[in-house]
Amino acid sequence: MSVLHRLQRGLEEMYRIDTRLAIADFLIDDDARRELGVTRTPREQLLLSEGEDDFAMGLFMDDAVIDNLHRNDPGEELHEGNFGDFLLAVEGVSHFVYMAYCAHRERPVSGLELELQAEVDKYVTCLLTLGSSPERSDRLRRRLYEQFSFEDDLDEHERDRYRTANAGAHRYSASLERRFVSSRRIADMLRELRNFYRMPLGRKLAFIGHGA
Repeated sequence: MSVLHRLQRGLEEMYRIDTRLAIADFLIDDDARRELGVTRTPREQLLLSEGEDDFAMGLFMDDAVIDNLHRNDPGEELHEGNFGDFLLAVEGVSHFVYMAYCAHRERPVSGLELELQAEVDKYVTCLLTLGSSPERSDRLRRRLYEQFSFEDDLDEHERDRYRTANAGAHRYSASLERRFVSSRRIADMLRELRNFYRMPLGRKLAFIGHGA
């Protein structure tokens, strides 16, 4: 079973949703992405197309990411050699699952909403993979939300979106750590995360702003 498939299954089980989709059916390669005329080509990218009566999406994931995660399975050990690629995989699968979830409910989704949920999913997925101790949570938060840099080709609007998503996820993960991880109430944390997942963006931002 591929890492992407396991991540999809893990997110859907955690949030208790069922997209009834197989992520492998939506993976596209560089040739397909070029044919779509995409100008910005990051190592992970969810592509969307919406017509009057239909909706299509495809997920690009760099072959080197897939190869590395196959050779260095994060399910066996998450370490410096696979951590960055694992985050890319989590981000892509998070985008895919959340977009499918919202599309099924005919609920509009903004880029900020996708990025915020993906940043939260990175924290939660890595925490559960590494082991949910307060010490690991603190190190993980700092690694995810403080020790990062933006891609050079992002425009100012994109930078603002990523900056807002990062700051919101940092604040929310700190709240999760304080209220749940420190007392090892992981089941309670997962219950809240399921509610958070279903909130529209405005409610998510207000929830975070009020200290969660």
